[in-house]
Amino acid sequence: MKAVTTVQLLIAAAFITAALAADPSPPQYTNHTVGGAAGWFFFDKKNTSATNYSDWASKESFNLGDFLIFNTANRMAVVQTFNETTYRLCSAGEDDGNDTYVYSGVGDSGGGFDDPVTVTVRLTVEGKSYYFSDAGEGMQCFKGLRFSIVVGHGRGLPSDLNRPPPPPYREASPTPMEAAAADATTSQGERFYNGGEGRRGAGVGFFVILVGWFLVC
Repeated sequence: MKAVTTVQLLIAAAFITAALAADPSPPQYTNHTVGGAAGWFFFDKKNTSATNYSDWASKESFNLGDFLIFNTANRMAVVQTFNETTYRLCSAGEDDGNDTYVYSGVGDSGGGFDDPVTVTVRLTVEGKSYYFSDAGEGMQCFKGLRFSIVVGHGRGLPSDLNRPPPPPYREASPTPMEAAAADATTSQGERFYNGGEGRRGAGVGFFVILVGWFLVC
């Protein structure tokens, strides 16, 4: 009997292990510091990026709700796009749609040229996305200041970002009584207007007759 109980426990443990392996808990939301300790920089004198950002991205796992943290300087640029052509051309100006975002706070934050800034980008779209700098007419991008990632589902978007948009505003249709009252007011206004014109015409006619009578006399 003891041997049977042990076998049963081993089988149960195997089933539990298999179930956990087949359905692992989704990962927690993560902050990804872009480039690690190197940050998001380009060295003009060396004409190269601070690190290999594509290599950095290949070692990370990205999911909905995660943050990309760009530790950079006021002079740097951060561009996010979902358009692969825009990414390959290294130019945000090539995208006339809504697939490309240039993050504010970089280059116009009011601080000094080299003052440190931090740009946070939340991952809200599942699938592939691209990041680059379009400074120097795209030269920084062509020289390595860019990377692409694939965003997985993970836990999905947090509740504060997963709400449906509100319905579009529409004016309520007037009730039959309101519509009838509006029509009556409009008709009355037209009658007043037409009546006024008629009285004005009658006054002019009387004046012409009066002048003619004086001339005859």
